[in-house]
Amino acid sequence: MPILPIKNPDALVPIQTRNQLFLIMLLYNVTLTIDLDVHEDWLQWMKETHIPDVMATQMFLSYRLNKMIGHEHDDAEIYTVQYLVKDMLHLKHYNENFAPELQAKVKDRYDGKYVAFRTVMEIIDHNEKM
Repeated sequence: MPILPIKNPDALVPIQTRNQLFLIMLLYNVTLTIDLDVHEDWLQWMKETHIPDVMATQMFLSYRLNKMIGHEHDDAEIYTVQYLVKDMLHLKHYNENFAPELQAKVKDRYDGKYVAFRTVMEIIDHNEKM
């Protein structure tokens, strides 16, 4: 799928408060519970194929792949992928133009073996260099 230009790049306006200039940054968080019998294959596929495909859309600045520890599921593992996105405009563009095809690939490969939900979080504070 070709990368489409952002329709209105002028909408990416920095916000200024208390004499500080900053951009609102967002985390697009995907939480996924994956059956134990396929989780190793899924993890390798995520690292080698799916996450690189998502990052190739150029809608995200970076990502983190995390594994939940200490959960109560004996038959599954729980992971999150957190994608850092510049703003809601980029996320909307991703969801409209790239997500359906990418999510369909996950479903085709692991249908019935996972449950996923997605959330969007505003970064309030951090100590990372972005």
